[in-house]
Amino acid sequence: MPAIKVFIAEDHTMVREGLCSVLASSPDIKVVGQAGDGQEALQKLRSLHPDVAVIDITMEGLNGLEVARRIRKSHPATKVLILSIHSQEEYVTEAFKLGASGYLVKEAAVSELIAAIKAVYNGEFFISPRIGGLLVKDYTEKDKALQAKGLKPRLTSREVEVLQLIAEGKSNCEIASLLNISAKTVATHRTHIMRKLDIHDAVGLVKYAIRKRLIQIDSMP
Repeated sequence: MPAIKVFIAEDHTMVREGLCSVLASSPDIKVVGQAGDGQEALQKLRSLHPDVAVIDITMEGLNGLEVARRIRKSHPATKVLILSIHSQEEYVTEAFKLGASGYLVKEAAVSELIAAIKAVYNGEFFISPRIGGLLVKDYTEKDKALQAKGLKPRLTSREVEVLQLIAEGKSNCEIASLLNISAKTVATHRTHIMRKLDIHDAVGLVKYAIRKRLIQIDSMP
């Protein structure tokens, strides 16, 4: 069987190079390319056509969820494995909804990463066993209680993308260009986000994004 062609998109250089190094130890896997952000990843995928794309969920510009959605649309033969620091249900659910075939937490062992790549390559879905346990716990001990108390509606995946870009200092026009939507639609999303979160200024949105780890302080302009 030919080696599985893998592409890696991760905005931290040391992490990205580390992933390439550990995957090189597997004779069944060949890393054919890498990128430091979502836009670069999509550009390179046009010519590389990997079997599996390992995508970091939190990147500047286009986050991993948006990249996964676009890969599903433009490169349906490429399977997406999301690599994330987040184990909350909303991230996992949105990742699969937008086209991912696997979801792996960053603290996973190398053997688990390799197993995940092979699983999604073979048409299976993969989720870290640790996440599975946490999802059950969240659902039984947290989600029901929060919903019973009338928790504010969660943001949609598109609203999360817009919020991340707002927090990174992007203008409505820049966000519109990155997400292939109109500036008017961006403004509408901004209004909905502020209403849902009961936040009414850009500074508040940035603080919320940092608290939810949608962006890192060193990624801000």
